[in-house]
Amino acid sequence: MRQALLDYTLHLADNALVMGHRLSEWTGHGPMLEQDIALTNIALDLVGQARNFYQYAAELANKLNDQKRNSEINVATEDTLAYLRDARDFKNLLITETHNGDWGQTISKLFFFSGFQWHFYTELSKSDNDSLSAIAEKSLKEVTYHRRWSSEWVIRLGDGTAESKERMQLAIDKLWSYTFELFQPAQYEIICADLRIGVDVTALQQIWLADITGVLKEAKLSTPVDQENFKRKGGKTGYHSEELGFLLAEMQCLQRAYPGCEW
Repeated sequence: MRQALLDYTLHLADNALVMGHRLSEWTGHGPMLEQDIALTNIALDLVGQARNFYQYAAELANKLNDQKRNSEINVATEDTLAYLRDARDFKNLLITETHNGDWGQTISKLFFFSGFQWHFYTELSKSDNDSLSAIAEKSLKEVTYHRRWSSEWVIRLGDGTAESKERMQLAIDKLWSYTFELFQPAQYEIICADLRIGVDVTALQQIWLADITGVLKEAKLSTPVDQENFKRKGGKTGYHSEELGFLLAEMQCLQRAYPGCEW
């Protein structure tokens, strides 16, 4: 149970960190100053969420290490969990690690992800685990803005020019296969949901789909057709694309080059 809770917390932390890092790559490159700053702030929100989850995960990891009485295991901190784990140890969703692409693809990715997070954190705030529920309640306030901001952009671009509509539809179609993983629980998710400390993600699929479909309809965009053979999965159990390896190489380079460095 304790290992499942640790894996569950790391999954949530990894999702927020990897997505936040990806969005931070837009800093200084946004289409306009106001939106550049908005997306940078969203990235900071996600990194902040990751910190909260990593801090709790470090507590859980250290308690497990004490129980195992293994003196060879180093004390875990939020920094070691973020910067000293390899790609195979990360449990983030595959959609979070995909390249940003153009503005439409980044907006689409955030639209899918924040829409899921909003429903997820709403349920996680009811968790019997006080730490997870507190983090979820705080994060929900931020995700509410992320969801509204990305939805407005989907409508703006989908119901805009012929080119913006085409680009948005291509982005929606390209990322759709990654959304199935949101609702396919890993074993640690099932355990935590059964213990009422986690969320049954399978129960969120239909309400998420209804929200997504409603926004796409308003944007005059088509909801992609489900294709059973093209459902991306594996990130929750450590099977990632090569894109995560390049992302971690950049994100972790300072800590790995100068172990233990502090600002």
